Amino acid sequence: MRQNSRVEQAVGFLLGLVDGATAERVRARTGLPPTESPEDTAVRVRRAWTWATHLPASVALWILENDDPQLNAVVWRHIPTDAGLRRAISRGVPFAPGRTGTIPVDRTLPGAEPEIPEAYVDHGLVGSLRAVTSMEAGRAAASMVLTRDDWRAVGETDSAFPLPGYARWALSVRPDCPPSVRAGFGSHAKFTHRLRQAGVFDGPADYVASKVPAVQVLEVLAMGHVLFPARVREAEDTLRPLVQDHLGDREEAWAVLAQLIETFHGNAPELVVTAGAIA
Repeated sequence: MRQNSRVEQAVGFLLGLVDGATAERVRARTGLPPTESPEDTAVRVRRAWTWATHLPASVALWILENDDPQLNAVVWRHIPTDAGLRRAISRGVPFAPGRTGTIPVDRTLPGAEPEIPEAYVDHGLVGSLRAVTSMEAGRAAASMVLTRDDWRAVGETDSAFPLPGYARWALSVRPDCPPSVRAGFGSHAKFTHRLRQAGVFDGPADYVASKVPAVQVLEVLAMGHVLFPARVREAEDTLRPLVQDHLGDREEAWAVLAQLIETFHGNAPELVVTAGAIA
């Protein structure tokens, strides 16, 4: 197999779902390097600093849920247009469920908090959301929703009298928007499509089954044990039965998968099934 770090990462993630002996045989058959050792964790975090892979909004949130200043700084580099998350990171807002107070901010954070919108200064949180008349204004107002109390206020306000459409849109595509608040914004097909375009998923299983190309999903998941360990297990549980049923210990099936993965347009489950069928 041609050496390609992206393919190595993606196939390596799937090989982690079979027993060690099978994985090593497949690595030898396909030309993949040996399994990385645990002490390579720090190296993998440093690699994430220069990661070229697109980081879906929900994956960014799963990383932030660690409340690790170093990982937060990694996320910062991948969310240049998400003023809300950047503002929260710079203020030490925690993302782990149930955590309160603030967390330390990495001293090497490469940037400052985005500018505070004038509408927020003039009208406050709810007032600035009510005054939204464009998507740009919606994003600016939504960027000031940071804490759980803020989100609670947004939900109560929208329930009492619906917020403007652009404000709802900007809030809904925030990955940290609570599911209960997002559900109040609607469930129309166009609404769901916007969420998918923004990279917002209900969870790792939803991400795995999405239309995102297999190599892209698997490369992200390959970093999961370092970047979002509490979430990656759900993705593993979703893919493990498929891998065992369609690839298992069949070295030829794994070789086909390694050849297909870079140019395959379907999602991860479809890749696994297709490789097994071809072999």
